[in-house]
Formats: sequence, structure tokens, C-alpha cells
Amino acid sequence: MSQRLPTYFISHGGGPWPWMPDMAAAMQPLSHSLSDIPRQLGQTPKAVLMVTAHWEERAFTLGTNPQPGMVYDYGGFPPHTYKIVYPAPGAPALAQRVQGLLEAAGIPVAQDAQRGYDHGTFVPLAVMYPEAQVPVLQMSLRAGLEPAEHLALGRALAPLRDEGVLIVGSGLSYHNLRAFGRAGQAPSQAFDAWLQAALVAAPAERTQHLLDWEQAPAARQCHPREEHLLPLMVAVGAAEADTASCVYHEDAIFGGVTASSFRFDAA
Repeated sequence: MSQRLPTYFISHGGGPWPWMPDMAAAMQPLSHSLSDIPRQLGQTPKAVLMVTAHWEERAFTLGTNPQPGMVYDYGGFPPHTYKIVYPAPGAPALAQRVQGLLEAAGIPVAQDAQRGYDHGTFVPLAVMYPEAQVPVLQMSLRAGLEPAEHLALGRALAPLRDEGVLIVGSGLSYHNLRAFGRAGQAPSQAFDAWLQAALVAAPAERTQHLLDWEQAPAARQCHPREEHLLPLMVAVGAAEADTASCVYHEDAIFGGVTASSFRFDAA
């Protein structure tokens, strides 16, 4: 039997940064944190379930293509970044397992056999598993972006942790495209300080804090639209009674913005 795996909320960085030398150099702390995840796990997962901030549907939707293509959901980057291929196999059997878990929990679920990996999925995974050997199930957020629904999704997915599946919520702890650099410095610091405190609180308090996240300092300055925060809710819901630890933190990403990533496990 596989050891129970932790869950993660990762800040996935900006655009196709690993394939751009200047951006990759600037994001070395993020790169190191992502590439260290396999070591932290101590085992190769049977699959990664990636809940991506870059996909929203009316119902939580599962990518079921056995060999997904690519979705280049960014603009203004060099031509070579639109030829990137991350050839990890899909996980259609896992999609069926997830659909069963969600249906049993009364959560709307759908499948999409056409959609490829978006950059919320392939960018961090290319750093975590550059050989693309681990099957990947990509999953959408649900339109409406209700925190309670995404926490409930995480709870329904929790049994997968005992089945060798690594659950990852891929977003950004700060995501205001109009306020990077100095404009984002103070708001991101304030929100990150709240996030650190909220996530290390007792599990019951942590859940309530996340449900009320809009009351946090500079919440809407940091997340004018919360799609990059909602993957955190899924990671927490799947490890609601577990300990939180910060596995990535820096104050200089995007020209001075504070960003973090978190791990949730029983250790």
C-alpha cells in the first residue's frame, strides 16, 4: 500500500518561464521548490491530479484524453514557447475513479476528452517531473468560484491520497496582472502574512479563514478575481485535518511581489 501523500498548493509562476533563460534565472527559488517536491514525497506517485487555475467550467471537469495535447494560454512570448510539448500521459482510469468519488459526494462532474495541458499544469510539472513519466489528470475549477464548493471538492478527493495520487492545486498566492512590481509589493506582503497565519491555524479555524478570505488584508488587491486562489481550497479540503507548512516563499518575484506555496500533510 502506498504511503499517504501530502497535498500541495503551488504558485506556478508566470507564463512559460522555464523555457526563457532570463525568467528562469529570476525564478530560481520557485524552480528549486518545485524540483524538490519529488524528494519530499519519497516515492513516485501513480499519477498527479492537477487542479489548474487556468480552466473553469460549469461543473468540475476532468481531462480524459490518454495523451493530452497542449494549450498555450499565454500571449506575447517568443515563438519557441508555442512549440513546447510536455508529453506526460493522461490518466483516464483515474478520471473514472474521480468521477465516482464526486458523484458519491453529490458534486457535479463532467469529462472533456479534447482539452490539453494548460500552463497551470505543464509549467510546474515540467520542473517537478521533467521526464514526463508520471500520468496526469487535469481538472478544472467550477465557474462561480465558490470557496465552499472547492473545499468540498478537496474533501471528496481525499481518499486518493492513500491510492498513490498526488493532489496539487496550481495557482498563485498573488495574482493581479495590473499590479506587479512595486505596485504589488505592500498588498502582497499583507495578504501573504495573513495567508501564512490562516493556514497554520487549527484546521477548523483554517477552513473558516479560507471561506472568509475576502476579509483578509488587501484581499481584492491581490486577487481581483480569485481563480488563482481557489486551487488552494482544493488542496486544503483534501487535507483538512493536516498540518500546513510553507515550502516556497520569496519577496522578489515579478519585480517585488511576495508569493508562497504550501504543503499539507499529517507530519
